[in-house]
Amino acid sequence: MAVAREGETESSQFAPTLQTTDPSNTKGFSQTLQGTFAESEKVQLSQFSQTLQTPVASHENERRRNWVLNVPEPPGLFSNLKTSFKKTVLRPLENKLQCLGKQPVLALISILNIIFPPLSWCKEYNVTKFKRDILAGLTLASLCIPQSIGYATLAKLDPQYGLYTSVIPPLIYAMMGTSREIAIGPVAVVSLLLSSMIQKLEDPIANPIAYRKFVLTVTFFAGTFQAAFGLLRLGFLVDCLSHAAIVGFMAGAACVIGLQQLKSLLGISNFTNKTDIISVLTSIGNSMHTARKYKKLFWLAAMAPLLSVILSTLVVFLTRADKYGVKIVKHITGGLNPSSVHELQFNSPHTAEAAKIGLIVALVALTEAIAVGRSFATMKGYRLDGNKEMLAMGVMNITGSLTSCYVATGSFSRTAVNFSAGCETAVSNIVMAVTVLISLEFFTRLLYFTPVAILASIILSALPGLINISEAKYIWKVDKMDFLACAAAFLGVLFVSVEIGLLLAVGISFAKIILNSIQSGTEKLGRLPESDLFGDVEQYPIATKTPGALIVRVKSALLCFANVNFIRGRILNLAREEHDEGVIENGDQDLQLVILDMSNLLNIDTSSITALEELQNELESNGMQLALANPRWHVIHKLKLANFLMKIEGRVYLTIGEAIEACLISKNMIPI
Repeated sequence: MAVAREGETESSQFAPTLQTTDPSNTKGFSQTLQGTFAESEKVQLSQFSQTLQTPVASHENERRRNWVLNVPEPPGLFSNLKTSFKKTVLRPLENKLQCLGKQPVLALISILNIIFPPLSWCKEYNVTKFKRDILAGLTLASLCIPQSIGYATLAKLDPQYGLYTSVIPPLIYAMMGTSREIAIGPVAVVSLLLSSMIQKLEDPIANPIAYRKFVLTVTFFAGTFQAAFGLLRLGFLVDCLSHAAIVGFMAGAACVIGLQQLKSLLGISNFTNKTDIISVLTSIGNSMHTARKYKKLFWLAAMAPLLSVILSTLVVFLTRADKYGVKIVKHITGGLNPSSVHELQFNSPHTAEAAKIGLIVALVALTEAIAVGRSFATMKGYRLDGNKEMLAMGVMNITGSLTSCYVATGSFSRTAVNFSAGCETAVSNIVMAVTVLISLEFFTRLLYFTPVAILASIILSALPGLINISEAKYIWKVDKMDFLACAAAFLGVLFVSVEIGLLLAVGISFAKIILNSIQSGTEKLGRLPESDLFGDVEQYPIATKTPGALIVRVKSALLCFANVNFIRGRILNLAREEHDEGVIENGDQDLQLVILDMSNLLNIDTSSITALEELQNELESNGMQLALANPRWHVIHKLKLANFLMKIEGRVYLTIGEAIEACLISKNMIPI
């Protein structure tokens, strides 16, 4: 067979033209097909064979095959990166600048709407919405104040730093964020992550000032990374933590936090192991059942922490229980957020570690915030812009690091309270921040006698919301590999450390992606009745094989060194089985052609091309031909560069049906 030179498109150079001058050939072919399939398919197959054996169909198929062979060169990696950067970053900016020169007022308004999303809905804001936001903000503040103090102690910081974090970041987010329900402030998981990673480098008890400076520096780096992700439109990085990993991580963190708070809650200095796991789990289950609240009484759950603080503080003050061993918060520095610019350390020997911790914390905080924001945005029927969210989070944390705040993000529990309280916009965050600011200015002295145990109980009361058992069951039911990532995150956080749990979860998630992309497997295809479609014969038992041809589809998205030898062996085994069946049924070799459906393959490597050459040689030595159907852009390009198309004599086709026509029907290779 003549082989076309690269760039040539004449059909005669790729395959022989279809022979239609001998009527007996057409009749014989139709009779053969009719004898192979069920009686109900006779009319369809007769029409199919007649259609395939017309000069018009042959010319059309040849023209379509040339589409496959003469595709342009695909863009390379750097070209793709450059194009993506232009589309996502430079082009929108260029459009805005061009508009700014032609219509400066409209362009300025558009730019302001991008930077400050609340401007888009402030036109529709009214008194009714403002009343609802005030109620939601006050309800939110009643929960936020005691939680912020508790989370600050969890982060190994003085209580006022939790309150500081509930003032500046919510105000910044209210101006730049796209979520209308999310409640910004300190959260348990981030507080635990900071304390667990930083105290390995700085002791919060022996050197609290150095520890605080380290936390603020980490906060600055976290905000910088978050803002950079938003500006460069790298929202996909947040997806490195899968949903299953988040479920396991949150549950593990909740258990660790709960265990840490038991000492403060119960006033126990030493723990014993004189109990059994059944009793502990039973007690936890009973407590969680008791803690369930009616949805209509959301305000009771929101007000309970503040009421608990007020009542417990009053009891300790009246009875002076602090003199009898009850630990209290003592002095809380009040007033506005002090500047912390001078406390940021960029020349410290631990600066690189601070940046690394900042990156981890930035990803975890973004993941939690965007997850909760998207959930409530879906309920309200609007879209959350992930890139704007990252930019808003970054700016608020950078600003927070300069004003004595540590890493803030969206809180699951407080956002649920905010939503239940009827918030309409991010104004509820402003109301909450102002309320916390007033408390800092005038009421911090009243918290002197607040018992530490009550803060521990407030933290513990927020933990059941982080443990989603029903979601874990759902993950187990749907995808066992996802559940493995979930379990690894949970066990890693619980028994090793927070960062190890995250690493295990991310590692397993990526391993799953890699395994799915290179999974070794093939599917034997057959024609579906009354159609020109081909499907897996195991999935569709009604599919029938094509006489003289074995059609195999590679299940993997990537054909590479890790799976190609297995796939090659599998194809040879299928060909051998098909050949043996033909010998038994017909007394002669029946299999003439192996068609490899490459529609699933996105890319191949050099090892794969070498293996395909070996496959072609082995098939050819046994009197069979190899043909390729529907190769993707990068695949056909690499095969052309490797001169593989010459070795298979140009047998590359757009569809399986065209491959059958060109290689079998036109050459009368189907046994009669």
